Amino acid sequence: MHISLSPQRRDDTLSVTKDGDILTINGEAFDFSGLPDGATIPAGDVPCDWVVGPVERIGGDLRLTLILPHGADPSAAVAFPTPLINPPDALLAIPFDPPPEPMPEVQDEESADVDG
Repeated sequence: MHISLSPQRRDDTLSVTKDGDILTINGEAFDFSGLPDGATIPAGDVPCDWVVGPVERIGGDLRLTLILPHGADPSAAVAFPTPLINPPDALLAIPFDPPPEPMPEVQDEESADVDG
């Protein structure tokens, strides 16, 4: 299996679990085991917004591209992800950036002097 990742500015997250030729994408299973070698599912025919482009089986390997959501300032690993090639059956290690730390509240001098 060869999964390419297409970075896109989005506020949602992506979770993918692989079990053979079955990918569970954000909780919804998609079974590609019936796709014969040399066949292609055209772009847009997979009822999943995360799958972009065609799904193909070439030389026995399933090939597809998934959207990789990222925030406003992605790291290089997220902006330029490497493909997942022959990942094991499990929850896939999709690159992501942790959410930014919230800024601490700063009190101005007037509100600090209220008690004084």
